[in-house]
Amino acid sequence: MKILKSLVLLAVIGLATAFTLKTNEIGYKIGDRIEDFSLMNIDDEMVSLSDYKDVKGFIVVFTCNTCPYSIANEARIIALDKKYKKIGFPVIAINPNDPVAVPGDSFEKMKDRGQEKGFTFPYLLDVGQKIYPKFGATKTPEVYIVTQSNLKVKYIGAIDNSSRDASAVTEKYVENALDALLAGKKIEKTTTRAIGCSIKVQ
Repeated sequence: MKILKSLVLLAVIGLATAFTLKTNEIGYKIGDRIEDFSLMNIDDEMVSLSDYKDVKGFIVVFTCNTCPYSIANEARIIALDKKYKKIGFPVIAINPNDPVAVPGDSFEKMKDRGQEKGFTFPYLLDVGQKIYPKFGATKTPEVYIVTQSNLKVKYIGAIDNSSRDASAVTEKYVENALDALLAGKKIEKTTTRAIGCSIKVQ
């Protein structure tokens, strides 16, 4: 009986440790400074945040070709870039999925999708899936608003409150956050729950 109790206690401690480690490794939080990255764009050019000299920040969106939620948000992502790029916050889209696990998210398919939809922003492939874990992204789509001057995270979460149906949107989280930033005001909701497909690994 003592041995059984000891084993149970060890299991509980092990689980607690595992959850603690997971909590410490889930990625960037609000106010954290992110690391710059260099990823291949669908125009076959490498893109880094440091390439952008005259911007105020970035709308970093983890998205993909194949997730129904990402597809449902494509027009909204294009609209965000069109509206905010000219006032200092361009979209930087990153596909975090492993193309071996999801052939529809291959680099060639990304090129096709970007051309078909008329993407006005970089669409980058997270080769080796090294970038999305640093952010702590778990879904597509998932958004991180980052300021340019210090690369600090200001918002994490969903684009709005209706991931599947644009006509049902009543609260535009990303737009509200950006408008507050641009006006020098406090962002009311700095985090929301990203609803979408899980990021695919091999």
